[in-house]
Amino acid sequence: MKAYDGMYIGGAWRPAAGQDVIEVVNPADEQVIGTVPAGTAEDVDTAVRAARAALPDWAATPPAERAARLAALRDVLTARADEIAETVTAELGSPLKFSQAVHAAVPIAVAGSYAELAATYAFEEKTGNSVVHHEPIGVVAAITPWNYPLHQIVAKVAPALAAGCTIVVKPAEDTPLVARLFADTVHEAGLPAGVFNLVTGLGPVAGQALAEHPGVDLVSFTGSTAVGRHIAAIAAGQVKKVALELGGKSANVILPTADLAKAVNVGVANVMSNSGQTCSAWTRMLVHRDQYDEAVELAATAAAKYGERIGPVVNAKQQARVRGYIDKGVAEGARLVAGGPEAPRETGYFVSPTVFADVTPDMTIAQEEIFGPVLSILKYEDEEDALRIANGTVYGLAGAVWAGDEAEAVVFARRMETGQVDINGGRFNPLAPFGGYKQSGVGRELGVHGLAEYLQTKSLQF
Repeated sequence: MKAYDGMYIGGAWRPAAGQDVIEVVNPADEQVIGTVPAGTAEDVDTAVRAARAALPDWAATPPAERAARLAALRDVLTARADEIAETVTAELGSPLKFSQAVHAAVPIAVAGSYAELAATYAFEEKTGNSVVHHEPIGVVAAITPWNYPLHQIVAKVAPALAAGCTIVVKPAEDTPLVARLFADTVHEAGLPAGVFNLVTGLGPVAGQALAEHPGVDLVSFTGSTAVGRHIAAIAAGQVKKVALELGGKSANVILPTADLAKAVNVGVANVMSNSGQTCSAWTRMLVHRDQYDEAVELAATAAAKYGERIGPVVNAKQQARVRGYIDKGVAEGARLVAGGPEAPRETGYFVSPTVFADVTPDMTIAQEEIFGPVLSILKYEDEEDALRIANGTVYGLAGAVWAGDEAEAVVFARRMETGQVDINGGRFNPLAPFGGYKQSGVGRELGVHGLAEYLQTKSLQF
């Protein structure tokens, strides 16, 4: 175990204001692997002041130079990719291959995309007799989750820096080590002091202090819808902008013309990826009544293959939460066809890959975000019924549609009330906007749309 100390503020590691620490636990073996400082409102205030002091110079830095700094950051992340992957595996429990392919590689791609955007984005445009300037919104507070700990940081930091903002990051308390590693990469990349600042701490203490700090101009939060509502209420009291990426309960709609085996197998893989701890996971599989029994059998077989390949969930509380939802599904009449609530291992916060059949749209497991390796398979009568079920939750973050003809899938997808839809297994695109409809959030991340969240407009009339 290693005791990490200090907060990264004003371009250097500085002692924390208090003595309290947070224990970081490896969820695969339940061993404490390190401690980090539990930041206070005083630490947050120091960090915000550092960001505020650095803002004028960074905002005035030419976009081409900001782009060069981001390119340098991308290069340092690339050089330290193995260390990043190993760190995420240690504190999140993600299998190492997944950490390498996703937790390390995706942030590199996102950082690179913003290096290019910073160099090419039109921060000034003419319209009629006016010149419109797109200016940085100011000091950003970024409060990030544990499920994709580095990606969620980079998806906020990179566009904020590209826009000319300065930022204070409060990472999730379960996964602060990769955040500290990221602070080191920022330092190595040569970003000016105060442009990026890191405060570790508990959400109700450091996160709360950061969200309500009067020196913050925008709060960017990724996490639960309940906490997102709380942050939005705080921001509303100060007329402060928010960007919220919240919960999801995504539908995977398999139309009758689709390749059923491929759609089911890819759908199961999507849910089991990252141990189901993905807000955009397709946790509701919708299948036509004539293909339902075959789909259930395929899904059960596919899920069984993940028993030894899946990592743990992040902590004991999350394990209990997911197992509680599995119990709830059984109690409400859903049929277990794979997995179940029993812990598959004596040590570690593991949950068995679980598949439910005979799920109805009103069941708890079909309505609430579980955030674990649990798939519900629902039956529909026709396309209108499928659309009603797909849109029948308070969420609208992501989804998928499968059909024999791509155009058929697109027609259905256009009617879904959700921010992102994969067509026949479409691939991740770091330039495409990501964000939700309804209670899945406000604003977008990634690409040009993600950059725009950190900009405000000023028009000059001539």
